Amino acid sequence: MGKIILRLDRVMADRKISLKELSEKVGVSNVNLSKMKTGKISAIRFSTLAAICDALNCQPGDILEYDADDMDE
Repeated sequence: MGKIILRLDRVMADRKISLKELSEKVGVSNVNLSKMKTGKISAIRFSTLAAICDALNCQPGDILEYDADDMDE
């Protein structure tokens, strides 16, 4: 099975927005956004994803990527 890769760090860099600023706009703690940024989460609420997309003016596909070749085992 493939793997979902989070590209939040790339989109944030493109938009020149800090973790603190995004946290304030989205209403999610710095710690949770940091985990998302580094890909250390296993789930994300659609409401959180929608808020991030709204704050960054992007689509979910800009943040999430599916890698069919990446095998965990």
